[in-house]
Parts: sequence; C-alpha cells; structure tokens
Amino acid sequence: MSKLDEKVGKYLDDLKSKVGENDPDVDLLRKITESLGPSIYNADAETVASTSESELDTVKRNFIDKKLGISDQSKANEALNQVLEKYGKSNRNKYRVVIYYLLTKHFKKESVFK
Repeated sequence: MSKLDEKVGKYLDDLKSKVGENDPDVDLLRKITESLGPSIYNADAETVASTSESELDTVKRNFIDKKLGISDQSKANEALNQVLEKYGKSNRNKYRVVIYYLLTKHFKKESVFK
C-alpha cells in the first residue's frame, strides 16, 4: 500500500466515523488528496484549525473561491460553517482533504476534479 493509499484510507475513516458518510465517493476523495500534493504529508498543513479565522479565510480564498469558483462570501461562509458543523466542532483534528471533499459535494462541483 502506498503512502497516498494510506492517507486516502485515513480520510475515508474520518468521513465514515466522524461525518457519517456511509457511501463516500472514493475517486473524488483520491483526486482531492492528489491535488493537495506533498502538503498532506505535513501534519500542520494536513489539518485545518477551525478556530483560526485566518485559516478559515485561507480555505475560503484558496479553495472555495479559486478552486471551486464560488466568489459569493455569504455562500462560502454558510457552506464552511455547515461543513465544520457536520465534521463536528469538538473534533480537534479536521483534515483539509475531508473539508475540501465536503465543500466540493456541498457546492456540487465534483466536475472540477474529474
């Protein structure tokens, strides 16, 4: 099993156990994981500090706006809040890949990664 496969497996476990996704789109999850490149192997970059406003602004600017093409800030804020709520506010380790996956599904932008 490659390191990438191990990471995808870890993210799948989070989706199933913490988010409650019973039938996640593994291909989409893998493509999002691959798109993040080596950052997934850096413990700090791999997670999102959901209590840090600057971290959340980075997610909105670099992923929601630039990658998904959603420039409406109110929609971005609402979606990010819903995703963080779904992931569990009390859950300290929120993986960037899982958040990006949930945001992609929320906005129905799977085609960005096909």
